[in-house]
Amino acid sequence: MSAKEKLSATVFESITDMIRAYADEAIRTAWTDHRKRLYLPESSAERSIEILDSILNDQAAEDLEFQTRLWGSYFGEVLRQRFGGEWELTQYPGGIAAVPTLMVDGSRLYPLMKVFRRLTVGEAENLPAFYKMVSARLGNPRS
Repeated sequence: MSAKEKLSATVFESITDMIRAYADEAIRTAWTDHRKRLYLPESSAERSIEILDSILNDQAAEDLEFQTRLWGSYFGEVLRQRFGGEWELTQYPGGIAAVPTLMVDGSRLYPLMKVFRRLTVGEAENLPAFYKMVSARLGNPRS
């Protein structure tokens, strides 16, 4: 059974459990498919996001739903570990569906939607630039 099939068949107890499972799979996939090491950083979020962005440069816009969950969950977990926050399902602005949302100090971040845009729009949706914007808005990361 592929990782996609396994994750799709799993019933998660919470959105947090789902995001973490996909983030863990992204770490494995980055190494097995791209020979790039992703990890959930303790201090090097910027470097992790640069590596993720380079992986997405090489991704074809295929199987967007799975890729969005996989890479977006990893991106979101990097943000959550750096800035704190909790996962919720909320309405995406202008959208009709609820999406995983990272709530940080009253701010809503949509990392999966950002990765979807990175995959479909391309380099104009640069993840390191987005991270810098989030850092400027949220201030110092949590210790």
